[in-house]
Order: sequence, then structure tokens, then C-alpha cells
Amino acid sequence: MNDDATKPSVVGRKASLGQTARAVFWSFFGVRKRKHYESDAAHLNPIHVIVMGVIGAALFIVLLVSIIKFVVLR
Repeated sequence: MNDDATKPSVVGRKASLGQTARAVFWSFFGVRKRKHYESDAAHLNPIHVIVMGVIGAALFIVLLVSIIKFVVLR
């Protein structure tokens, strides 16, 4: 029996900005279920993932620098 009829069509479906941000956020922790990973691989735009990854890394660095400055200046 062919299971293709029960799978949702991925043609023309793209993940929203929020879904992309959520996938990148969880990837920073390395915690992702296989089913979510497969869904991300089918729906996420690689360019959006790269952009969100760079933004996430920049925000993380700014957060760390801010915490360090706060602690050192106290």
C-alpha cells in the first residue's frame, strides 16, 4: 500500500518566519525530534535558516557581552 496519499503535500508550502526562528532556536540547543527535523528539512528555506542563524548568533553574543559588562562594572 502506498502511504503517499496520507502524507501532506509539501509542494508550495513554506515555513513562516516564526517556524524558521523556532527551528533555529532549538537547533542552538541541539534538541529536536526526528519528526520535527524531517518537517523542517521539507519546509524550511535554507536562506532563511542561514539568516536566522546569523541573527541568533549575534543576539547570543550581544547577550553574553552585556552580562559580562554588567558583572564587571558592578
